[in-house]
Amino acid sequence: MRPGLRFVLAHPAHVIAFGFGAGLVRPAPGTAGTLLALPVFWFVYPRLSDGAFLALLAAALLVGAWACERTGRALRVHDHGGMVIDEMVAFLLVLFMLPREPLWEAFGFLLFRLFDILKPSPIRYYDRTLKSGFGVMLDDLIAALYTLLVLAAWKAVAL
Repeated sequence: MRPGLRFVLAHPAHVIAFGFGAGLVRPAPGTAGTLLALPVFWFVYPRLSDGAFLALLAAALLVGAWACERTGRALRVHDHGGMVIDEMVAFLLVLFMLPREPLWEAFGFLLFRLFDILKPSPIRYYDRTLKSGFGVMLDDLIAALYTLLVLAAWKAVAL
């Protein structure tokens, strides 16, 4: 099933799961969702303390899991490609942890997309095993962790 704007607007969970419409972008909805996280971060982060931003991310994780669970049931696909709130939340976490420099953000974006697409172990395992909204969110959080580990190693070697 290829849902359209009518499906997305039919329920608030669908709007959230589809990243406020970013998941309708073709041919790469996951990339569109990840890219949408950039302006969201640039707008929201400077207005909040670190603690408030992390609390917002935790809330977004819970709401995203609910939205993906409900939307996945409606689509009868547990992790439909158009559901991109998982990429958005995970990449917001990556951006929070990185230095506020365009080069770091660019490499963070590229590495996150690489890990999200290739799904190295255990990402692929959780993606296939956990058929729930939490499972949808978890595999991208692991991709974010891999991204941060690679960038931390790069920083340690480069400096």
